[in-house]
Amino acid sequence: MRVFAEGRGRLFGIAYRILGNAADAEDVVQDVWIRWQSRDRSDVREPMAFLATTTTRAAINVLQSGRVRYERALDADGGVDERSAEDPSVDVELGEELERATYLMMERLSPTERAAYVLRVGFEYPYQRIARVIGSSEPAVRQLVSRARKHLTATGRRAVDRGAHQRLLAAVRNAARGGDAVALERELSTGGAPA
Repeated sequence: MRVFAEGRGRLFGIAYRILGNAADAEDVVQDVWIRWQSRDRSDVREPMAFLATTTTRAAINVLQSGRVRYERALDADGGVDERSAEDPSVDVELGEELERATYLMMERLSPTERAAYVLRVGFEYPYQRIARVIGSSEPAVRQLVSRARKHLTATGRRAVDRGAHQRLLAAVRNAARGGDAVALERELSTGGAPA
């Protein structure tokens, strides 16, 4: 129960990013909670990874269901769902938020902190995999993520190379859309230097 309660916000975020609708995302989280309660957890080594994967799959199932496609079609014909995936202003707004977030990370985080933070928080990589990507140890990666969280709230700033920022932004966008995680790893491991 504790693992689910602590990770509930993250699970909602995963479902919301996939579905683009708070009510559907909440339904998915509730469904995952019911599955979690009825599951034998003795074989679950990484509870949060299991819950995140279950949430992702459940949200994709909802997205592919006929009910959601029908409701989205109704919304496109004059419904009131202003955060619909078909609304171009939502895409623009989310794009601007992502651009600001990547710029902030480049201003406040070292390249290795940025790599560890993006892969862990943004893409839920396990620490061991992040360590392989950036060529470090698992304890060092944990420390990098912790430091990154602190540095993001600090006021210190670095100069940001526009080209490096655009490359990072493109890599994050592509990976987030289910595209090329390898390209994101490569971009993060070079620290923003041109390939």
